[in-house]
Amino acid sequence: MKKFKYILGCLLLGSLAIGFQACKKNPEILVKEVVFTDSVKSYTVTFKNSTTDAKSFRWDFGDSTSSTETSPVHTYKSKGKHVVTLYATLNNGSVINGSTIIHVSKSSPILLNDNSLADWDTISNVVIPPSLALGGVVQEAKFDYDSQNIYIYMKAAIHVADANIFDFYLDTDNSASTGLITGSIPGGGYDYLLEGQVLDNTGTPLVQYQHTGAQDAFSFNALSIAGFFTVGTVQEVNGVTTFEMALSRSKISGLTGSAMKIAIVVSDDAYNNIGWMPGNGLAPITLDISQ
Repeated sequence: MKKFKYILGCLLLGSLAIGFQACKKNPEILVKEVVFTDSVKSYTVTFKNSTTDAKSFRWDFGDSTSSTETSPVHTYKSKGKHVVTLYATLNNGSVINGSTIIHVSKSSPILLNDNSLADWDTISNVVIPPSLALGGVVQEAKFDYDSQNIYIYMKAAIHVADANIFDFYLDTDNSASTGLITGSIPGGGYDYLLEGQVLDNTGTPLVQYQHTGAQDAFSFNALSIAGFFTVGTVQEVNGVTTFEMALSRSKISGLTGSAMKIAIVVSDDAYNNIGWMPGNGLAPITLDISQ
């Protein structure tokens, strides 16, 4: 919660505003203030106006819309930075104003530290392989994002102790003209590969690789970038493991764009492929991350 306190000038009750220096020298001249707070949640901003001695207000939300409510709630249509200005007409007819900058972007309900997967129940971006033959051990995946992370939920017929290896192929610029264009899930130009034993903290951790060389060459260089992924809750029930994780958009190049493609391959500890998302031989999943 931010509180803004703006001193716009020095106003004499019943008279015209006078200069700043005169106000500074005369202790009897009252200083009027525009005071308000804002609370941002996704695209919706709640304003609380505490300005006194005013008979009317006008809000300019910085997106070509306005309001005359005292303390409005405003929803923006897309992410971005907006300059919000509150104009207050005082009881003596004088007008003062104050501004602040509002940053809005898509939020996500996903929490990785709540020891629960229930927050994924509200996510509608669900992908299920069309058949067991195409998906292998992979049964379902869900995806969400916010300004900080790409969130991934997966359900697979594996055990945590199996030390399975996960390969996350990322077409971060959503362009087939860059990155690897071959593999069991064709149709993307995979710029980055994240590979490792995601579920086994004692095994090989997830490593970030960047594609180099010809597009038909499986050639990746390892990058030394820490903190690019986080694993949240992991649950295993009756031979099916469900887990959640996040990929940091600031630590994987290209994830600040408007869209990306992703393909996931699961292998056993001997690197034999046993699962595919969205399916073996199918095109990768395209994620809209524009908001």
